[in-house]
Amino acid sequence: MDAPRPRVPKWLRFLRERIPVNLEIFEELSREPIPNHMKNWWYCLGGTPLILFLIQVVTGILLTFYYVPSPTHAWESVRKINEELPFGWWIRSIHHWGANLMVVAVILHMMRVFFTGAYRKPRELNWVVGTGLLFTTFGLGFTGYALVYDQLSYWAATVGINIAQQTPLVGPWIARLLRGGDTVNPTTLTRLFVFHAGALPAIMLALVGMHIFLLRIHGITELDAPPEVQQTPLTVEEDRAGKRRYDPDRYFAFFPDHITTELMVGLFLLTLLTVMAMVFPAPLGEPANPDETPLHIKPEWYFFPVFRWLKMTSLSVGMAGMIAAGALLVFWPFIEGLWQRRRPRSEAAVFVGAGGFILFLSFLLWEALS
Repeated sequence: MDAPRPRVPKWLRFLRERIPVNLEIFEELSREPIPNHMKNWWYCLGGTPLILFLIQVVTGILLTFYYVPSPTHAWESVRKINEELPFGWWIRSIHHWGANLMVVAVILHMMRVFFTGAYRKPRELNWVVGTGLLFTTFGLGFTGYALVYDQLSYWAATVGINIAQQTPLVGPWIARLLRGGDTVNPTTLTRLFVFHAGALPAIMLALVGMHIFLLRIHGITELDAPPEVQQTPLTVEEDRAGKRRYDPDRYFAFFPDHITTELMVGLFLLTLLTVMAMVFPAPLGEPANPDETPLHIKPEWYFFPVFRWLKMTSLSVGMAGMIAAGALLVFWPFIEGLWQRRRPRSEAAVFVGAGGFILFLSFLLWEALS
């Protein structure tokens, strides 16, 4: 005699009839095998900037309720958030330090991917998407810093746009797009606000979606696996058949193990941001004065290497160097692929990566201490 079928609750039948989604798809995703090396936080840094981005979205939405993106009211609205709005200083400080930690997390994640070779065939395009996320993060930092509209942020944004104007071919167009004209004017702040609160977050979400899509297709690089396994992703048929799935010596489950790890990271980040917000509240300088240039204009710390490089060279040489460095970063997987065809055992990537990081860190500290 067949056992009676379990009775399905009415609410569940209601949802199934109106949202006919195959739940097995979500069950399959939750059983995604994760290589054991991802148990270490250093190797799963990709989730950290995503968590920080979500924190930035939430705190940013709260700030937009009170921020006024106009030259006559911007600084005053920030002051009111800091001094009059209950817990406004806390929300703004978390947003401020979250932006800084997000830059650090993205850079560390890209370093991990670079030095473990996780950008190599067939994952080159995901590296390109990752560089797009890095540049978008810098764009969010630049536009957000300008919105404070105090003396340093106003002049740093002005100098930054003037530097961008020197980019060959597209520089004047980029400058006019950001300024809303040929010079900095009342429209500029509105333009920067639109980029910070609308355009760049939309680009970020699109790139994150593409990043996760490519990661899901190719899988995570197995650092302790043979090279042929690292470079050959599972086919759809092999994935559904459970090939290499749940070998306890090499894999652990996405849910609940990996999700639990990410939740713990998120809790740690919230605690750290709260402590930083209380100990080092977000600063606010004097109101912006377009008629008075400060003696020392400096951008945010993550632009220090670029600022130092431009100080050391002429503007044309500096821009050429920045474009060359950016192109090298974006297309490195393809450049290394061509190089390895001639020298398969070459370890040039390690020396290039170490040299680039030492140069970045040296310029950053040089500018910070000058």
